[in-house]
Amino acid sequence: MNDAEFAQRYYAAWNARDLEAILALYAEDIEFSSPYIAALGFSPDGVVHGKPMLRAYFERALDRAPALTFTPEGLMIGARGHTLIYRNHRGERAAETHEMDLAGLVIRADATYETA
Repeated sequence: MNDAEFAQRYYAAWNARDLEAILALYAEDIEFSSPYIAALGFSPDGVVHGKPMLRAYFERALDRAPALTFTPEGLMIGARGHTLIYRNHRGERAAETHEMDLAGLVIRADATYETA
C-alpha cells in the first residue's frame, strides 16, 4: 500500500469511528505520542507503548468526542513514512507523522496540533 492509499484508509477508519480498522493500521509494538495522552491521564510523558494501550487511548478519545472527524489537508512523504495533515471536527489543524515498517504498519507515530 502506498502513502496515499494509507491516508485514504486512515481517514475512512477514523471518520467511520471504526476502532478495529483504525488499530489495523498500527503495529503491535507501536509507540504513539500525543499531547492528549498526558491530558487524558494515560502517561505523563505523552507516550503510549503497544497496541493494548493505544486501543485504550483511542477508545477514550472516541468516547469523549462523538463528533470526531478528520478532513484531509495534505500528505507529506518522507524516507521512513509520511505525515498526514488534517483538520479535526473543531476546525483545529493537526498532523500525525508515521514511521512505517516493511509490512506497511505504523511502528512510531507523533500527533501534533497547531496552536492559536
